[in-house]
Amino acid sequence: MEVLLAKSLWAKGIRYRKNDQTVYGKPDLTIKKHKIAIFVDSEYFHGKNWNTNRYRIKTNREFWWKKIESNMKRDKSVNAYLVEKKWKVIRFWSQDINKKLDICINKIIEAINNQKDA
Repeated sequence: MEVLLAKSLWAKGIRYRKNDQTVYGKPDLTIKKHKIAIFVDSEYFHGKNWNTNRYRIKTNREFWWKKIESNMKRDKSVNAYLVEKKWKVIRFWSQDINKKLDICINKIIEAINNQKDA
């Protein structure tokens, strides 16, 4: 889904870097000029509605629960670090990009405008 988001941003003239390893957490897209880190998270691997959906996992539960909870913990840690360094962190669920692309693009444009003013 990040490809769809990236192509839409590019078409609007918004330039970014993909998977920039120089930014902590290696965001899917970064707009360094405005210190914006964009992550596209899979609902399954990043635990969307985790309190409910965790029980949908039927096989190898112990492994997957530990893995997904570890991902969620890492996401919070990455967010906290980047915010401390004055980055704007934006996280989208992959299905939001698929179903609500315009809203996601507008959120990024709004973040760019807010970072310009800061």
